[in-house]
Amino acid sequence: MKIVILQGSPNKKGSTNALVEKFSLGAEEAGHSIRRFDLVDMNIGSCTGCVTCGYEGPCILQDDNQKIRKAVLEADMIVFATPLYYYGMSAQLKIVIDRFCAYNSSITRKHMKSALLTVAWNSDNWTFDALESHYHTLVRYLDLQDQGMVLGKGCGTPSMTKHTQYPQKAYELGKRL
Repeated sequence: MKIVILQGSPNKKGSTNALVEKFSLGAEEAGHSIRRFDLVDMNIGSCTGCVTCGYEGPCILQDDNQKIRKAVLEADMIVFATPLYYYGMSAQLKIVIDRFCAYNSSITRKHMKSALLTVAWNSDNWTFDALESHYHTLVRYLDLQDQGMVLGKGCGTPSMTKHTQYPQKAYELGKRL
């Protein structure tokens, strides 16, 4: 299976990265191929709402999102990886998801698999409620097949994350695909 990871953390050495690395290790050990995009390193503009794409055509913006589009449409699975910022996903990941509008139907027709990897400093029971709701809405709207979520509570720093169960949970999620 071809897996695309949209890594939305601006901190490439942070806790989100720790989950992505463990997930990737498990998935590769299970025989899957990984294509990872560190979105912070990419030049991706916000959707302008111009609808020049007609919701299923080329985007008028000529930027690095064309690489993501190609990879997503060649993949079998999308992994959304993000730190929790103000109870939602990072801006880097949200911009890419907003740009899906130019190829929503192509994604939907594929019936791709998906997963969510996320971390937060907070440990409250409700910490991930809004992000989980958004993810489930994407799964429903894009007709994705959810393979699971790793919701890393209490993962404010890489050293905090290392001492939790969440890196192992990310590894296991990748391994069982």
